[in-house]
Amino acid sequence: MASVCFKHGPPRLFGVELEWTVHHVEDPTRPLDAKTLAAALGRHAPPTLVPDSPQRPLPSGTPLTVEPGGQVEISTPPRESLTDLLKTVAADIDHLQHLLEPAGLRLGQHGADPFRPPRRMLQVPRYAAMEHAFAPLGPDGITMMCSTAGLQVCLDFGWARDLPKRWAAVHALGPVLTALFANSPGVNGRRTDWASARMRSLYGTDPVRTRPAAVCARPADAWAKRVLDTPVIAVRRPGSNWLPPRPFTFADWVAGGALDRPPTADDLDYHLTLQFPPVRPRGYLEVRYLDSPPHGQWLPPVVLMAALFSTPQVVDGALAASEPVANRWLTAARYGLADPVLARAARDVVELGCAALSNTDLSVGQTEAIAEELHRTLAEKTGGGRS
Repeated sequence: MASVCFKHGPPRLFGVELEWTVHHVEDPTRPLDAKTLAAALGRHAPPTLVPDSPQRPLPSGTPLTVEPGGQVEISTPPRESLTDLLKTVAADIDHLQHLLEPAGLRLGQHGADPFRPPRRMLQVPRYAAMEHAFAPLGPDGITMMCSTAGLQVCLDFGWARDLPKRWAAVHALGPVLTALFANSPGVNGRRTDWASARMRSLYGTDPVRTRPAAVCARPADAWAKRVLDTPVIAVRRPGSNWLPPRPFTFADWVAGGALDRPPTADDLDYHLTLQFPPVRPRGYLEVRYLDSPPHGQWLPPVVLMAALFSTPQVVDGALAASEPVANRWLTAARYGLADPVLARAARDVVELGCAALSNTDLSVGQTEAIAEELHRTLAEKTGGGRS
């Protein structure tokens, strides 16, 4: 866990993963079927959608994947230059839109599907096992799987000496940035009074694997204990049934007796893919708490995150600004920046981030435009002017 999930070194790389729900242009409430989506994606379709697909990457080298409910996702290869990363993402989005348009499809504009109830499109063992595990806990699991879409920003952990503070800061910023960029006011006409119904669904899915990880002096140790104590919900085997024969944790499997074979390193790696906290350690920081933004508005949150983690001094400032609201995850999801405490923290974070935009390799014109957009978003969400 320490050497793989919490790998440290010089902070060099940036990555972005963007998900969208997919809708028929003429009627966004119409259900999406696998055949239509597969035909639109063509040779880029993943094997989960088309078993014999070659899954060709997009021209930039970015793989295209599909989530259980038919959401599409691009996961850009990491870049050392933020400028290069942003160019790649823009080209990927443009190419994806051109794939969907001839089929009469378009990308959604929210972090949760406001039109349709959750329905699982992909009939693969992994998602069947997940649905089976989450169903007894309520409807949030199937909603999270099939009706939500997020923007994930991937950042290096940095040097070992800085790792605990960067880990603390990325978590403390979670409620602030969740509220600032909340963009999922309801799912299928429900929970329309939540700023981020997506985060509400994530929180309610399965607490042992979806709540925030521990923030402490030794986060790798705490993460290892959490992962081992989390129930196993999928056991890969030939055939379509990956359900465990009985309830057991990964620690039980290691101890022996849970199954007729001991777990392998590959089993542990797969178990790690079934943890869904707002920040997931994957050898880098996978920040998962941002809603998918409206069209054309993905740039400010990505650049703001990069700026806030650009130097140890800025990280210190981000932690100081957001630590007072570090545990207000559900308040952020429910009220967004209508909560005055979160609004004050968001103003401080935006000012800090805008001052740090010069630490990136973006042009002055780009940073000025992004700063203006961040202040506009802040003003809209707080109902006030620039401050």
